[in-house]
Amino acid sequence: MQLDVDVVRRQFPAFSEPTLDGFAHFENAGGSYACGQVIERLNRFYTATKVQPYYDFAPSREAGRLMDSAKGRMAAWLNIDASELHFGPSTSQNTYVLAQALRTSLQSGDEIIVTNQDHEANVGAWRRLEDAGIVVREWTVDATTGELHVTNLRSLLSERTRMVAYTHCSNVIGTIHAVDEINALIHQAGAIAVVDGVSFCPHGLPDVAALDADVYMFSLYKVYGPHLGVMYIRDSLNADLPNQGHYFNAGKAGARFTPAGPDHAQIAAVNGVMDYMENVHDQHGDSDAAVTEKATRLRQLIRAHECRLLQPLLDFLAGHPAIRMLGQTEAEVRAPTVAFTAGGWSSSELASKLAERQLGVGVGNFYAYRLVQALGIDPEDGVVRASFVHYTRPAEVERLIEALYELLR
Repeated sequence: MQLDVDVVRRQFPAFSEPTLDGFAHFENAGGSYACGQVIERLNRFYTATKVQPYYDFAPSREAGRLMDSAKGRMAAWLNIDASELHFGPSTSQNTYVLAQALRTSLQSGDEIIVTNQDHEANVGAWRRLEDAGIVVREWTVDATTGELHVTNLRSLLSERTRMVAYTHCSNVIGTIHAVDEINALIHQAGAIAVVDGVSFCPHGLPDVAALDADVYMFSLYKVYGPHLGVMYIRDSLNADLPNQGHYFNAGKAGARFTPAGPDHAQIAAVNGVMDYMENVHDQHGDSDAAVTEKATRLRQLIRAHECRLLQPLLDFLAGHPAIRMLGQTEAEVRAPTVAFTAGGWSSSELASKLAERQLGVGVGNFYAYRLVQALGIDPEDGVVRASFVHYTRPAEVERLIEALYELLR
């Protein structure tokens, strides 16, 4: 079975918006379109239940019910317990709060490992722990390919290692890492595995339990929803770390890592993300299937569709003599997030020329500043990034290829 893109696109108001007619969105790694269900849920919450939740009057009870429902439904889709799911204002903020918790639980001389491939949100917050005497070791990329090699991680792990932070999928290189295998290696060393899933999750929410991460984070505004950060924390780790919320909430698992009050309307709107995913699955498969089965099937449908669209783009970019494409050339091992530079062009100039043709690509370092530097690319100009998701049509990818061919010949 193949994904029916018409079914998908009908659920995104952007595709019927007159001002976007003819525009092809290729900066989905920076933020996807919101599905109609999320927009409707936000409008309904602001209209009918924009009150303080969890009091015993009708709109307040309904607001609380919607928030609890969103948390429970997303947790089920991720195959985790609702007590392990935390909503924050962003993944960057969630990471910072978690780092502050670890700051007081680690001792001077303890070691943590970060990469120079990650978004700075999953690097900088951890590097600041050096101020507390924590030793920060760097899992560095191959300077030619930008890839991370597990053999290099093995050489860094020691009896002093307490945590390893890395990405499920780079927002520039695109390679999907074998997270379950890497986490097993980290756990063998007695360390905590912190995984940034921001660039992976738009391409199918994972079975977090199967990944065996201690912390897993992603951003909902890249998964067709509101601007929220989602953070899974293993219950046992939650209990071990010091409370970062109000002191009187120290015994409440869901409040220990949200120092600021959550955005009630956006949390309730997460129901719209789940409505959308369930709807797409049910129009392609058994509506009575268990939630974990639905998540697996939809992830497979999305990945298959994206790989079919991605391979022609990879073939063109890898084969063009003027282009330096970053990452691997096989669609099956990477996300549809493709970064490149072109000889004789600045990245910003090339991106502007594509914009004139209503092709919206990204340009810059995408907060992977250390990675772009390691690859010998000027991080101020950076790379051109073309990223898409499952609502993209083959014809849009063909337009991008044709435009690059004409511009670079």
